[in-house]
Amino acid sequence: MIRLGLIMAVLVLAADQASKAWILYGMDLPDIGSVDILPMLSFTMVWNRGVTFGLLNGLGDAGAFVLAGVAVAVVIALYLWLRQTQSVMVAVALGGIAGGAVGNVIDRLRFGAVVDFLHAHAFGHSWYVFNVADACIVCGVGLLLLDSLRQQRLPPNPGSAKERP
Repeated sequence: MIRLGLIMAVLVLAADQASKAWILYGMDLPDIGSVDILPMLSFTMVWNRGVTFGLLNGLGDAGAFVLAGVAVAVVIALYLWLRQTQSVMVAVALGGIAGGAVGNVIDRLRFGAVVDFLHAHAFGHSWYVFNVADACIVCGVGLLLLDSLRQQRLPPNPGSAKERP
């Protein structure tokens, strides 16, 4: 399963970095600001100096390095978990989370902030601006939750229970 998880991490990292390069240099979104793509989706340029949804945004100049360090520690823990798993779903989830985390670490080290640009909105309501890495992290966590719920529903292994007389 480790190979599957690593492939997933590389795919997510590549998609994340390619999308950010296109937004920054191909589309030049920092100069444009915002472009409507669909009635409920826009590309909107945001430099996120905090973590998810802008939390911890006030850490100052050292914040990017502190948050990058925390993310690297999380990726190491995910890799150790990946080495232990026998589940395809968990391997895909861990790879997606790790690839997204590394993508955001690269941004923090390059720019001092994460490149966010996907902006969902509808009927006067607006969701946070995010990126491909963030979406993959959220989907990975969702898969881990699904796997956990699935494990709780599985009947106990009949070979593991002691036989009753």
